[in-house]
Amino acid sequence: ATVLASGKDTAVAQVQKVEEAIRVLEEMMKESDKSIPVSLVEDCAGIAIIPDVIKAGLIIGGRHGKGVLLVRTKTGDWSDPAFIDMKGGSIGWQVGVQSADIILVFRTPRSIENITEGKFTLGADAGVAAGPLGRTAEASTDSELKAEILAYSRSRGLYAGLTLQGSSIQEDRNANRAFYGTDISPKEIFEGKATDVPEAAAKLKSALLAVVKD
Repeated sequence: ATVLASGKDTAVAQVQKVEEAIRVLEEMMKESDKSIPVSLVEDCAGIAIIPDVIKAGLIIGGRHGKGVLLVRTKTGDWSDPAFIDMKGGSIGWQVGVQSADIILVFRTPRSIENITEGKFTLGADAGVAAGPLGRTAEASTDSELKAEILAYSRSRGLYAGLTLQGSSIQEDRNANRAFYGTDISPKEIFEGKATDVPEAAAKLKSALLAVVKD
C-alpha cells in the first residue's frame, strides 16, 4: 500500500507541474508588450516550459528546475508533454533573483532531437538567445536570427534577460513514468505512443493552441 501511495503522490505532483506550466504560459502571453511573439509560437518546432527554476545557493550561479517539453507533430498539432530536467549553467543570473519561470522556444527540430537522444547543453549543442518581446514582434537581431532556441524568463513579474548558456536539459525519466504510468521515452511520447494520458496534457495543448488563436 505504501508503494501505491507514493506512486500516486508522484503522479499528482506531475499533474501539478503541468498545471503550473499552463499558468506560466498564460501569464507570460497575456501582456501584449512583454509577451512571446505569437508568430514564433506558431512557427516553432517545440516549446519547453519550466516553472520556478531555483537559483541553487550552494552552487554559485547554478540553477535547477523541472518542466515539460512539447513538440509540433507532422499534422501541425502539439504532442503530449515530455518531462525534462534543467540543471547548471553559471552565466547571467540576475542579481537578487532567486527563482524564475522560463520558456524556451525551439525554432528547429534538430535541437529537440538532441534532447531525445540524451543530455543537451544550451549554447554548446544549439545557440540560445534572449527572445524578442511583444505579441507582434519578430526575431530581428543577428543573435536572435542565428539562435536555434529563444529564451524567455520572468521573475516576480519582471521580465529578466536571463542567459542560459551552459545549462543542460535532459529527460526526467521518473516524472514521465509517474505521469504516464509506464516507462516511456520522450521520442515515444512525441510520436503519440502514450496510451494512458492524464487530462492535464490535453489542457496544456489547448492552452498552447489558444495562444495562437487569441
